[in-house]
Amino acid sequence: MDAIHNACLFVAGACLVIITIIVPYGVFTRYALNSAASWPEPMAVLLMIVLSFLSAVVCYREYLHIGVGVLPALLGEPAKSALGWFLEICMLVTNLFMLVWGIKLVETTWYQGIAEFPIVSAGMAYLPIPIGGALTSLFVIERFLTRKFFQEPGAETVSQISTE
Repeated sequence: MDAIHNACLFVAGACLVIITIIVPYGVFTRYALNSAASWPEPMAVLLMIVLSFLSAVVCYREYLHIGVGVLPALLGEPAKSALGWFLEICMLVTNLFMLVWGIKLVETTWYQGIAEFPIVSAGMAYLPIPIGGALTSLFVIERFLTRKFFQEPGAETVSQISTE
C-alpha cells in the first residue's frame, strides 16, 4: 500500500511540475511571440484531472481529507468506532460508484477524439475517475483492516508554516 501511495504522490507531483512549466510557456507564446500554442491549455486541463484524483487518493490515506472531528471527539469508543465504520462504508460505496460508472464513462467515450491531441481519446481523459475510485477503495479496505478511522495526520504531512 505504501508503494501505491508513493506512486500516486509521484505522479500527482509530476503533473503539478509539468503544469507549472507549460502554462507559462503558453502565456509566453501568446503574448511575447504573438503566436499562441494551441496545446498548453488543454494539456494543463488533462493533467489537472489526473492531479486532482490522485491527490485525493493521497490525502485520504494521509488523513488530510476534509472531515469534521468534533463529533468523533465527543463520542465514546463504541459509538466512535460505529461512526468510523459507517463513514468508511459510505466512502467505499462512493468509490465503488466512481469505479463502476467511471469504467462505463471511459468505455462510452473511448473512441471520441480530443481535437488538440488526436492520439488521446476522451475516454483516456476520464480514466482517472475509475482509477481514483479503485485506489481509494483499496485504502478504505486498508483502513477497515487497521481500524484506524479517526487518526490524526502525521507530522510530516502537515505544514509547519503558521497561517495566522
